[in-house]
Amino acid sequence: MSLTHAILGLLTITPMTGYELKTQAFDNSIAHFWQADQAQIYRALSAMAEQGWVESRLEIQEDRPNRKVYYITEAGREELHRWLHTEQPLPVHREPFLVQMFFASELDTATILNHIARQREGHAARLAHYESIEISVHDDPEIARKRSFWRLTVEIGVAVERAYLEWLDRCEAVVRELDQLESQPHDQATFPNTSATD
Repeated sequence: MSLTHAILGLLTITPMTGYELKTQAFDNSIAHFWQADQAQIYRALSAMAEQGWVESRLEIQEDRPNRKVYYITEAGREELHRWLHTEQPLPVHREPFLVQMFFASELDTATILNHIARQREGHAARLAHYESIEISVHDDPEIARKRSFWRLTVEIGVAVERAYLEWLDRCEAVVRELDQLESQPHDQATFPNTSATD
């Protein structure tokens, strides 16, 4: 997904300034699965305006600074619909913690368990955040349809975080089991006897 198409999608909901796109729209929705900073959003808006996908209007305000509000154009809607009809590849997964776990045999038990605990805290906090998101029903069928799809993206976030926490529990159990096995004295009698017999 490109930042451009995320912005186009958000502008179908309502016209916004670049600041509002970041603080009111992105940070409260798309940022859960596609992050962007303010500078990236402004650069994308500038490029989109050159493409004719958005246009801006200066709103004069007497008691506040003037607002530059962006609107999606018909060409922008066509580009968004083109992208929405395009099949998307699976994302490339890059996660530092999984690399740590892959080579965790190089670490002592306490360090591994500390890494797992920190990951659990982060994923638990993220799960709590997702579960706190409320997307209410609406009488307007068009708005209700939009919110149904918004709700689905929250549901996958909740499912992923719950699955991750279950996996972290499994990681901890395996690490503790390995630690117990390594701490047990090796009984020579348990090794197979390879000496010749009479």
